[in-house]
Amino acid sequence: MTTEKQVKANRENAKKGGVKTPEGKAIVRYNALKHGLLSKEVLLGNEEEKDLVGLCRRLKTELKPASEIEQVLVDRIIANFWRLRRAMRVEREMIEDDCKDEDWKGNIKQKTLGEAFSYDFTNADTYGKLIRYETSIERGIYKALHELQRIQSARRGEKPPAPLAVDVDISTDK
Repeated sequence: MTTEKQVKANRENAKKGGVKTPEGKAIVRYNALKHGLLSKEVLLGNEEEKDLVGLCRRLKTELKPASEIEQVLVDRIIANFWRLRRAMRVEREMIEDDCKDEDWKGNIKQKTLGEAFSYDFTNADTYGKLIRYETSIERGIYKALHELQRIQSARRGEKPPAPLAVDVDISTDK
């Protein structure tokens, strides 16, 4: 329990501190967005933190989380969105790499996309694995987004929409 003396001291200290200049305000304006979870866990070494911070800012502005659980869901959406972008970049890099064929002399022959895919599907199926990874990420985005929409609807006093996954029996037995 905070005493009256502590409250008064806190008020006096608050008057002294804080960022005053426009330059300082520009530097600290994203501090709340850089809480560490996303910037430390989602970023890889060659990725720009400023790009992730920008994505965080845009999605938080658009999705407007108002509670801790809503914030957790928005963070999940952001992390998966970032991973989906990475997967798309990986796919492009894989295709570019697989379209090059080097012989034993070091000569590089350009393969067609069909040749690259045919070889991969026959040998490693890395594209199939990547597509499954992308699908899993997308499912995570939609799952968190739908739950966020349900929670926000309930908070506004609206009837939350039904979950999108519905168990349907299509058997013909009566």
